[in-house]
Amino acid sequence: MLGTWEIILIALVILLLFGGKKIPELMKGIGKGMRSFRQGMEGKDDKEETTENK
Repeated sequence: MLGTWEIILIALVILLLFGGKKIPELMKGIGKGMRSFRQGMEGKDDKEETTENK
């Protein structure tokens, strides 16, 4: 398991690598990817939704 200090160290390294302005963009991309993955696992697809509505 990761301890508190390890998590803080990892966060600082990420901040140094990407910079403060890139982190929100990175998190937004990760969120979109996770949402897409979750929808794929649940079987939800934009194509399926459009064919069901017709």
